[in-house]
Amino acid sequence: MKGTKDMLDRYGRSIEYMRISITDRCNLRCIYCMPEGVDLVSMKDILTYEEICEICSAAAALGIRKLKITGGEPLARLGCADLIRSLKAIPGIEQVTMTTNGVLLGKCLSSLLDAGLDAVNVSLDTLNRERFSAITGRDELLSVLDSVERVLDSKLRLKINVVLQRGINDGEWYELASLARDRQMDVRFIELMPIGFGQKREGVANTELKERFRALHPDLQEDSSVHGNGPAVYLRIPGWTGSIGFISAMHGKFCGSCNRIRLTSQGRLKPCLCYGETANLMPILRGGPGGKPSEAMLRQAIEQAVYAKPEQHCFEEPDMITETGRMISIGG
Repeated sequence: MKGTKDMLDRYGRSIEYMRISITDRCNLRCIYCMPEGVDLVSMKDILTYEEICEICSAAAALGIRKLKITGGEPLARLGCADLIRSLKAIPGIEQVTMTTNGVLLGKCLSSLLDAGLDAVNVSLDTLNRERFSAITGRDELLSVLDSVERVLDSKLRLKINVVLQRGINDGEWYELASLARDRQMDVRFIELMPIGFGQKREGVANTELKERFRALHPDLQEDSSVHGNGPAVYLRIPGWTGSIGFISAMHGKFCGSCNRIRLTSQGRLKPCLCYGETANLMPILRGGPGGKPSEAMLRQAIEQAVYAKPEQHCFEEPDMITETGRMISIGG
């Protein structure tokens, strides 16, 4: 079922995709996202699953058709599969996908498939066990790799998300890319963004990375087929099963085609990752008569947030970034 209409921002972009952070908790402690010692938000300040569904129902009536479940680590919150099942049942929602670190994915895969999950992205920055522990603070690489194999066996659509950090894992770029050589998956390189703890780290530009690929594979081809809902640009190496994707927020601005908004775990609707401005939906959800939210008020707040979406981000000008939150609570 198609959404009832398109929801346009003031620049004429159709906003049909919402990323939903369902928790700020995580079972890893990645150095650029959620290192040790980070304070957690009280569960009473986190959206309930019922509240998430209320928001998504209102958003779907406006034209949101695709949802991405994120965190924190979404599988660290009990009942994630039940939420996905509920979201899939909302009229107008065509697709529900997830981004996960993969540690719990293998154990939860059967329930996620039963709930109707359409695709999954697994974050994986290294294939070296010691380096994995150094980056994530946990010795869980084998669990992640097992989850990847289980997803491949299940035929669920799979992408691997890689964030390269200079001097830490940038030497593994080709080994990580090679996961797509003989497997039905895409490997995507996401430029490190200067948000939260990422401000203290140096990433690798995708322009540099593409040059490395072209040096090894002069016959590299553009891949214009549809791989998902995001801004990734894909290249195909002849003979490889999967494709290589690049999400280049820092060196390939894609704001003109941005189709998304973000919902934080604390009920704030975020039009752009770069800026701190949000629309707080909590007062609507918890302040109505008898505790019942007004769908009309939710729709109005969502429409206003979408209309206020800025024309473009300013990651290339750090002094203009107003987002001070951590990626763990924003949902990436």
